[in-house]
Amino acid sequence: MRWKPRLRTVLLIINLVILLLPLGGIGALRLYESELVRRTESELIAQGTLVGAAYREELIRQLSPGDGVRSPKGGAGSREYGLPVTARPVTDDGPAQKYHPTLARLNLAGETIRPPAPPPLPPATPPDPLAVQAGKGIAPLLLATKDVTLVGIRVVDFNGKVVASTSEEMGLSLLNREETSRALTGEYVSLLRQRLSDKAVPPVSSISRGKTVRVFVGMPIIHEGRVVGATILSRTPLDIRKALFMVQKQVGIAMAVLVSVVVLLTLFTSITINRPLTALIRQAERIVRGEKGAAAPLENPGTHEIELLSQAVSTMAKTLEERADYIRTFAANVSHEFKTPLTSIRGTVELLQDHLVEMSPAERSRFLQIIADDTERLDRLVRRLLDLARADTLTSGDEQTALTDVLDTLADRFAKAGVRVSIDYRSAVTRVHMGRETVESIISNLLDNARQHGGDGVEVTIAVAEADAGRMLELLVRDSGPGISDGNRERIFRPFFTTARDRGGSGLGLSIVQSLVTAHGGTISLEPSEPGACFRIRLPV
Repeated sequence: MRWKPRLRTVLLIINLVILLLPLGGIGALRLYESELVRRTESELIAQGTLVGAAYREELIRQLSPGDGVRSPKGGAGSREYGLPVTARPVTDDGPAQKYHPTLARLNLAGETIRPPAPPPLPPATPPDPLAVQAGKGIAPLLLATKDVTLVGIRVVDFNGKVVASTSEEMGLSLLNREETSRALTGEYVSLLRQRLSDKAVPPVSSISRGKTVRVFVGMPIIHEGRVVGATILSRTPLDIRKALFMVQKQVGIAMAVLVSVVVLLTLFTSITINRPLTALIRQAERIVRGEKGAAAPLENPGTHEIELLSQAVSTMAKTLEERADYIRTFAANVSHEFKTPLTSIRGTVELLQDHLVEMSPAERSRFLQIIADDTERLDRLVRRLLDLARADTLTSGDEQTALTDVLDTLADRFAKAGVRVSIDYRSAVTRVHMGRETVESIISNLLDNARQHGGDGVEVTIAVAEADAGRMLELLVRDSGPGISDGNRERIFRPFFTTARDRGGSGLGLSIVQSLVTAHGGTISLEPSEPGACFRIRLPV
């Protein structure tokens, strides 16, 4: 069978998707914003590597023989240049590794945003002369780079003094900044600082960036295992608004996808909930108009609850139709049953009114007896109808009845009416789960039915035994009458059906028995039997 989700499952899916749409959008924007920061960091790494390499080459040219300043591999009497590397891992230009990649690692979600960079400090001593000469050599490169990339670049010597810069900080010390002090130990540093600006937020179409943070990168310049300087770079990353403006086409496509998702969710809700409910409403309207067969289980109910509701509505409509048919048939039968004696009474009364004086006492007595008999018939019919109504509305209670007492009492009563009743107890369990009056009504109706069809000399045998299903007591009520023809076997439990109307039968006895037995969880059926009729009754013990 095809899986049908429950209504709460459909609503949960819809609510989760609706919830994930904004959360997913926020998360995507946050990830994109972090990616913009990392992209800026990657650009600074590339530029810092190039500037650092250029500075190192200029510095190596300055370290010529005879100046007294050499690398560690220089001759005797020369002093070492730069600072030893103390940070790990080390990125140097030695032959130990072929590649020395530096990867971007900033993340807005986990990165601490530091205060704005403090201003440079005046140096206690002037910068290293060799570093100043190397800085002058790369100054044109820095200015050309700034014009294109808008990156702030500062090159410091191994003492932290600026020897080359894209701003007016020449000769000042940057050791009071974290990125500088850590880079001079040989460590790559990247961090975020607050960006304070008194200018208005720039438009998205301008080259200015309105981001409130700035990326700082410190890259050590290492030569032969010693830090000879550092490159300090900074730039403001793209603002999310400006970045989205630059990819507005892609953003439009994403919005179209989101709208499509919402439309699909709407269609999904309509198919699984709205359309089946609309079909049920139309079925209910047809039922109200009295159309037969208007309600049937929906072929595509959508959800489990709507499937159950559709089946319930279909069952209810079928029950109402059957009840309506039953009421119409019942009303027609009651009308017919009442019409015959009433017609007889009316005709007899008219005869008495017109010819009372002319009639002999015997004729008057005969007509009065007709009225009395028809009145008795009407009274018996009314009592039977009341018994049937009570049987149809009866519910099982907690009463228990000893079957032996009821059967013995009824056997004595019907023996006086000419019906011989013999009882065969085959079970030690004889108590049934119903009231004594109900048990008497069931058995007496069956005995009276046998008397009406078999006459005064009929014999009835009642066998009491435990049913195979357990917890049920089985009664076989068999009579010696003429039996029931094959053509009438399917109609004997219908109200008002009887073949003994001339002997006072109303056709309600077996209907009352069936209603009483069914109300207590039992069953009654007509079993094949020759001669006579045999009813099998199962009652709860």
